[in-house]
Amino acid sequence: MPVTSVSEKLSVSSQPSVEDIRSLRANGFKTLINNRPDGEEPGQPGTEAEAQEAKHCNLSYAFIPVTGATITEADVRAFQRAIDESKGPVFAHCKTGTRSLNLYVIGEVLDGRLRADQVMDFGRERGFDTRGAAAWLEKQAPRRPQVKGFFDKRTWSVQYVVSDPETGKCAIVDPVLDFDEKAGATATLNADAILDYVRAQGLTVEWILDTHPHADHFSAAQYLKEKTGARTAIGERVVDVQKLWKGIYNWPELATDGSQWDQLFAHGDTFKVGSIDAKVMFSPGHTLASITYVIGDAAFVHDTLFMPDSGTARADFPGGDARVLWRSIQDILALPDETRIFTGHDYQPDDRAPRWESTVAEQKKSNPHLAGVSEEEFVALRTKRDKTLPMPKLILHALQVNIRGGRLPEPEANGKRYLKFPLDALQGAAWE
Repeated sequence: MPVTSVSEKLSVSSQPSVEDIRSLRANGFKTLINNRPDGEEPGQPGTEAEAQEAKHCNLSYAFIPVTGATITEADVRAFQRAIDESKGPVFAHCKTGTRSLNLYVIGEVLDGRLRADQVMDFGRERGFDTRGAAAWLEKQAPRRPQVKGFFDKRTWSVQYVVSDPETGKCAIVDPVLDFDEKAGATATLNADAILDYVRAQGLTVEWILDTHPHADHFSAAQYLKEKTGARTAIGERVVDVQKLWKGIYNWPELATDGSQWDQLFAHGDTFKVGSIDAKVMFSPGHTLASITYVIGDAAFVHDTLFMPDSGTARADFPGGDARVLWRSIQDILALPDETRIFTGHDYQPDDRAPRWESTVAEQKKSNPHLAGVSEEEFVALRTKRDKTLPMPKLILHALQVNIRGGRLPEPEANGKRYLKFPLDALQGAAWE
């Protein structure tokens, strides 16, 4: 097994055998990174076997599966994070070591430690062909808009800053307000991390965009509006969600006209992020009000599609409908194949690193809920699966905040805020 040293901390290699993994600790390695998707060829150990052997050998393990055609910045950042968090030397592999090296050099260029015109020589000096990394960088350079994802492990949510490099204007999509249901505590850690990034990049926030009223986290839209002065927006059908939940909460004073946002978007509406054209697609099925934002070549689909290895979103919330969700997904898949798809959650199957970017072409080819599946088959599998899923633990907490644009309840006479939620209002959901 040839091992190539790339930096003081990183070495890359071809596929190791289980026996090779057992030798890593003795050779000083502390972390094993597997960059190879399972099932590429017969006899490949696979992530489960590698993870078990790594644990047995007291090695940290990270599964960041990529192919040459599907590397995203999220993969690059996950690779960097695994190296940074390692307590010693890191051994990374794919089939030949090339993908692992490509992840490294892309990160070095993105962070300014290597120039794009040095990538080919860097690989050649180490016996690798890094044309894939060079092509990735060349393709990304002129791409608009720039998209930065922020993953919230507590709720498996992905938040985005979508920016125009020409003007420095940006939009924030689906920001999370931190909430600990056990302590009843709120915090702004996620939102403040976004603001730190905006400041560091010299960006100006024009929009704070929610795709729908979320059931699994609080929206930080109102907090960010107070901090930035940017306009808040959501789909116009939020009024239907407000009316639905007004009844569930027995909340007669709730305004159900969408006035909690600055802008209610209808299907087909257009706007701009800096100089970049953006449009709105009505995408119901997960909720009555779900919309997709298409900003340049990037579509923010939240709870419609997940990553291709994770299928699609549930459709059993109040107002949800699997058949309607199927039709919304077909509209998204009718976008150009190269359109980047950014999803709102990632549940990390096989304990892989978080991922949130794919393309329309990848979804059509690889998503098991869609590839070769008819509408009737989708409705059947979605309905069957949804019956096994417990409700999100924060649904009754979050909706009363999110149907008011992220506003917390007003303080009562003692200065404290109180949430209210009904008992036995969501019948039929599976129990954990």
